[in-house]
Amino acid sequence: MMYGAIEAGGTKFVCAISDENFEIKERVSIPTTTPEETLSHVFEFFDQFKLDSIGIGSFGPIDVNKKSATYGYVTTTPKVAWTNFDFLGAVKKRYEIPVGWTTDVNAAALGELKKGAAIGLDSCVYLTVGTGIGGGAVVNGKLLAGYGHPEMGHMLVRLHPDESYGGFCPYHGNCLEGIAAGPAIEGRYGVKGHELADKIEVWQMEAYYLAQALMNYTLILSPERIVLGGGVMKQNQLYTLVREEFKKLMAGYVAVPPLEEYIVAPGLGDNAGVTGCLLLAADELTK
Repeated sequence: MMYGAIEAGGTKFVCAISDENFEIKERVSIPTTTPEETLSHVFEFFDQFKLDSIGIGSFGPIDVNKKSATYGYVTTTPKVAWTNFDFLGAVKKRYEIPVGWTTDVNAAALGELKKGAAIGLDSCVYLTVGTGIGGGAVVNGKLLAGYGHPEMGHMLVRLHPDESYGGFCPYHGNCLEGIAAGPAIEGRYGVKGHELADKIEVWQMEAYYLAQALMNYTLILSPERIVLGGGVMKQNQLYTLVREEFKKLMAGYVAVPPLEEYIVAPGLGDNAGVTGCLLLAADELTK
């Protein structure tokens, strides 16, 4: 068997192929530009191989409702060239093989559940905190989706008492993404987050927002593990701060695993998404 993976991000596409054991044989990184230009490079890569199936984990919002006339489309994305683009249809037109379709963060959640930090569990939430914030979930072994897919980065949060920044989200202003993603840190302090590594107050405020989100995910989904990835989480001190803030906010209301086991770093590092796409490809082939 040979599986293909397309981890489609707003900045770059990571494409890979693997064998039936999910060992990656080749991979390539492609800048995200227009659909036509980006997919021409994607197809150039995959045309070299005889694939059995492909898994796509895409930036969004996307349409994951199979009953919808626009199933497989990228919908209201801020990336104007991709708005209302039939991404899944374009790939299926090129390759007449099974193609799995979900969000990039749902794919990462699947990767972490099957091959990463949540191995052996039936549920997990994966949250990426970087240039944006997005979350995916696996519940009872299945990717979470309904009429649409989770948009965990756009939940509303209480503002920190010392907050002066108005948020950058063009839809909601100071939602979680607007107030806690990488650009919010830069907007608040005037420099990028990695230049503020030794400023504890920066990361205490970040933890204040992330812990609120994790509390809500816990109360709604009751996952067995929460995995925090993305560029902002490269500040490793954040994990301890988020756990401390989460404990204060939860106030012992519901039982969760020990926090060092509950709120964790990705086991797959930056490969969670592409691994999840390969798993999605394998799953699609068995349907």
